[in-house]
Amino acid sequence: MNRIGEVRDRKILLLQGPMGTFFKRLDRRLRRAGAQTYRIGFNTGDRFFSYGDNYTPYRGTKEEWESFVGDFLQKHRIEMIFLFGDCRFYQATAIRVAQRMGSEVFVFEEGYVRPHYITMERWGVNDYSHLSRDPDFYRRLESTEPIEPQHARQSKTKMVLSATAYYAVANLFAFRYPHYQHHRDFSAVKEAFYGIRGAIRKLYYPLMDNRYGEKIKRDLHHRYYFVPLQTHNDFQILQHSPFQSIEKFIITVLESFAAHAPKDHWIVFKHHPVDRGRRNYERFIREQAGIVGVQDRVIVVHDLYLPDCLRHACATVTVNSTVGLTSIGYGIPTITLGNAIYNIDGLTNKGMSLDRFWTEFKKPDLDLYRKFRNYIIDKTQLNGSFYGRFPVEFESGDIFVVERDEASRR
Repeated sequence: MNRIGEVRDRKILLLQGPMGTFFKRLDRRLRRAGAQTYRIGFNTGDRFFSYGDNYTPYRGTKEEWESFVGDFLQKHRIEMIFLFGDCRFYQATAIRVAQRMGSEVFVFEEGYVRPHYITMERWGVNDYSHLSRDPDFYRRLESTEPIEPQHARQSKTKMVLSATAYYAVANLFAFRYPHYQHHRDFSAVKEAFYGIRGAIRKLYYPLMDNRYGEKIKRDLHHRYYFVPLQTHNDFQILQHSPFQSIEKFIITVLESFAAHAPKDHWIVFKHHPVDRGRRNYERFIREQAGIVGVQDRVIVVHDLYLPDCLRHACATVTVNSTVGLTSIGYGIPTITLGNAIYNIDGLTNKGMSLDRFWTEFKKPDLDLYRKFRNYIIDKTQLNGSFYGRFPVEFESGDIFVVERDEASRR
């Protein structure tokens, strides 16, 4: 699925990528392999991280975008499209048009398997992925081990600096793209505020969490359920789950826990690190826990070491976070309340209600997990980072069908 094939002399469009230089580097690598590339940008941040010779600005309205991208694909005879995320308006529309016109689409996303991987799939990712959900498909596979990945050298500093530059430039020259609508809040001032607040919280959250570290290891070992929270504006929540907010998920979990979980068991909520500067659900969680009468059996943490949270849990409850797949790898019984690529019978407690899960959960089939994990690494994962080491597969040329000596001359 993540093998691109021949790119020499093929016409390729790159849409909005991750904030930063990743798509610019991809553009350069595709050109070196002989492709004719094009870029379409929606704001000055996109332009800032693009080459100028193949860049086309889109300054129209959202209503005009479908017609524009259709005409662009036809005029330039685009055969492949690369983009980041498949739920944002501009990307989702482009995918729909490309499918109608017969252009291949490759979607990038954060790694299904972490760390050291990013995702690239044809047509869609997460619940739009074409991965099989049939457990027997994976059970029939041979047991093979993937090559040990190189360290991706993910840099949070690079990520922050890239986002800062992107938002600053896009906001400063917003008048040049008067109709652009970002999929999230697009205020550079707010982003700066969230970044500063997140940095401050990063200093004292670990100190607050330390009081719970030994408690979950010693006193609550296998006597608590782990609930990893996802980001507040995660498309996984908004489009691939029955919940419209993290708050609704929290309420659902606490109400069910209070009514059906063993009275000597606890529940541990962990915030997503990306939301550190944006959201703090602790007060809300404690208020809701008080309403259902379990306030004495609830722990809320922010930066507690994730593997420790998983190793000592009796089970994990998630919507569709990649932490769920990590939980399965630890042999922890897991349930997903949304649509997840790993929500497969034998891996999760698929088909079981949350009310029953507290007392009837089943452990995952670890042989099935290994085969599933190895398969998705081979078919959908690239060894690298958006803000660190460029994927090994692109640097080596293994992902392209192109003669090495021909590629090196370009």
